[in-house]
Amino acid sequence: MRKKIVAISVGLPVILVILLGRMQSLGYLKPSPPECRVNKWDVPASLSEPTQDTLIQKQKALQPLIERLPVTCCQDDASCLDEVLYGGKNNQLPDKKALITAIDRSLRYLQTSNAVTAYQRYQLVGITRDRVFKSLKRFRELLLKTNSATELQKAIQREFVFYQSVGKDNKGSVLFTAYYEPLYFASRVPTAEFRYPVYRLPPNLDSWPKPHPTRLELEGADGLQGAKGKLRGLELFWFRDRLEPYLAQIQGSARLQLTDGTQTTIGYAGHIAYNYKSIGRELANDGKLPLEGMTMPIILDYFQKHPQELNIYIPRDPSFVFFQENHGAPAQGSINVPVTAERSIATDKSLMPPGALALIRAAFPFANANGQMEHRIVSRYVLDQDTGGAIKGPGRVDYFLGTGKLAGDRAGVTVSNGQLYYLLLKPDTNS
Repeated sequence: MRKKIVAISVGLPVILVILLGRMQSLGYLKPSPPECRVNKWDVPASLSEPTQDTLIQKQKALQPLIERLPVTCCQDDASCLDEVLYGGKNNQLPDKKALITAIDRSLRYLQTSNAVTAYQRYQLVGITRDRVFKSLKRFRELLLKTNSATELQKAIQREFVFYQSVGKDNKGSVLFTAYYEPLYFASRVPTAEFRYPVYRLPPNLDSWPKPHPTRLELEGADGLQGAKGKLRGLELFWFRDRLEPYLAQIQGSARLQLTDGTQTTIGYAGHIAYNYKSIGRELANDGKLPLEGMTMPIILDYFQKHPQELNIYIPRDPSFVFFQENHGAPAQGSINVPVTAERSIATDKSLMPPGALALIRAAFPFANANGQMEHRIVSRYVLDQDTGGAIKGPGRVDYFLGTGKLAGDRAGVTVSNGQLYYLLLKPDTNS
């Protein structure tokens, strides 16, 4: 679960959206020509307008996804197509291989008892485990046999329907953020330098009385008091910086460069019964930083100038995540398959179909030749393989960007409104 060698960042890697919670999005980049602009990607007015039948309207309001035809691409609208899938020798770009890998992982998941149970609980009529499985298999076939993004898109128009998220406004507007697998220095033993631990899952967590102890009660205001209470003996690794184990908890995973020269990974193992609370929002509420215009460098600079205030703001988040060592295995999503950089998303799994194929369209940051971030609107086929403590409702998606500093830099400035669609075979091809 996401809660989530290049040069290792020795600063304080901060995932902007996680620290801020919901905030105003970056300026949305509109494609050209005008008829291709955002409104054609929204939920069609005929599907979102109120009806005179109150019962039907109430039923619609309860549905997070609305069935519609695929969006028809406008001429010269590059943002409509997932163009990075095609090109190179025999069309074997890394992006296509990555997408096929992500598809195969979802196909494996859909054949598990966990998937059977999840889809028995899933309430949206027409979206079944069998249909999702067959849709993925057919899309994989089309991906292998088509030679261009346009050809793939035309095949999708013929064979698939879209189920569009109603978003946060019932018009299809979805807030996109991003997460990544951070890379930190850590130690297997505590030292004067490495003092701040992450913890294993308590074997008796199920018997802990509720309400559970909060983060403050578990590890103290300074993050160093865990050995005095319920966390004693559960220390897994130690970090140099107070913020790093906290951010690892939010991401749900991390890759560690250990003091003995080896590397390993840690992943989500469980959590206590509290929802995440944004410390960035708390900074803004206290008037320490203005919410508008707040950026990752600003937050970094604030805590570098006021490190003692980490002991004020981190304890305000009552949530707490436990880890297991994964011995180098890649970061895993909530459906227990590895997530794939640029091809996995996290959504609210009480509303969205686990393991399903989706199309996302939003403005995402890309590093230019000078290392600066430039935002451009893109469409990407992805697999819904994860969830997150702050990812709630039909209007939120978290996009996995990979491991390391560049992925972290990109994740830190990803905040944009866009659209989310699930692709399912039409009933007459779902056989």
